[in-house]
Amino acid sequence: MEHDAYEREHGEFRDLCRAFLAREAVPYHDEWERDGIVSREVWRKAGKAGLLGLGVPVEHGGAGETDFRYVAVFIEELVRSRVTAPGFVAHNDIIAAYLSTRTTPEQRDRWLPGLCAGELVAAIAMTEPDAGSDLMGIRTTAVREGDHYVLNGQKTFITNGENADLVVVAAKTATARGGQGITLLVVERDTPGFTRGRRLEKLGWQASDTSELYFDDCRVPAANLIGKENAGQGYLMAGMPRERLCIATVAVATAEKMFAEALAYAKTRTAFGQPIGSFQHNRFLLATLDTEITLARVFLNHCVTELNARRLTVTDAAKVKWWTTELQVKVADRCLQLYGGSGYLKESPIAKEWANSRVQTIYGGTTEIMKEMIGVSLGL
Repeated sequence: MEHDAYEREHGEFRDLCRAFLAREAVPYHDEWERDGIVSREVWRKAGKAGLLGLGVPVEHGGAGETDFRYVAVFIEELVRSRVTAPGFVAHNDIIAAYLSTRTTPEQRDRWLPGLCAGELVAAIAMTEPDAGSDLMGIRTTAVREGDHYVLNGQKTFITNGENADLVVVAAKTATARGGQGITLLVVERDTPGFTRGRRLEKLGWQASDTSELYFDDCRVPAANLIGKENAGQGYLMAGMPRERLCIATVAVATAEKMFAEALAYAKTRTAFGQPIGSFQHNRFLLATLDTEITLARVFLNHCVTELNARRLTVTDAAKVKWWTTELQVKVADRCLQLYGGSGYLKESPIAKEWANSRVQTIYGGTTEIMKEMIGVSLGL
């Protein structure tokens, strides 16, 4: 179904992505999972191959491509190659979008070429120990002192936290104003007062470096302010539909891959003298999953079209995020059951997908928050 939304040039880009990942990522991925971090070298190679900064203007080293379908193709090929996706998605689309649209010409000249070349790795730091989906609950503060902001606070669960050279940090600059007092600052590697805590051990996405970050009287140049002071919440909210569409793309591509592999297994694995897929319960299960995944793909493609036309609403982004990620978790669980004991082995592909899938309903806004947003949109 996904190819109904793509054209010939997207297919050519898919071939490029698939060949790059097969050559530069797949052979090393087990090592990255053992190390708990993706090699810096693959970032530089991805930049050289033209896979980073797809939406960044050409004059700043990007592809200048505003069609989200190219981003979706790269995400899908990361998933289908079983290469850790979150770090590339955060760097390549979410953060690149902020740095392309909310920055000054000087900032774009300073940061974007390195980001597109893979010489600079980017992260975004919103979540704190006591503040996740509720941005108004963040406690990190930034106080203006002359030509600097003095940043104090802690962030956690930060994707690319260890590899990052640039971190977009959400901090309160007007604490009395709640969510209306949030500002975005770029903290660069080796800034005094900026330290990284332990690398967090997660259930899944083992090759994605996820870290705690600390800011202790960290002096950030005022020239690193993104947009306007106290406007950060608006910027973050405006960027959320695109971020949630990225997460939904991971969800649908993963569900499609898990289903295809489970279907092939159900046709060849026998029990009681017949393929396990021929038992009515399993046949009905697979028929149900196939239908639900098809519907998810159709809605995802619709949302991609809406984003390209700049019509994707916050509500529809919430719908596609919660529906597809919950479906991904369901598909992972049902498919693992089909594999039986072999599916429960840690090294089995479906076990890894099951572990990787679980976080999808949490980050980028929990399912509960998505439903709350949709409910509010209904006037409830």
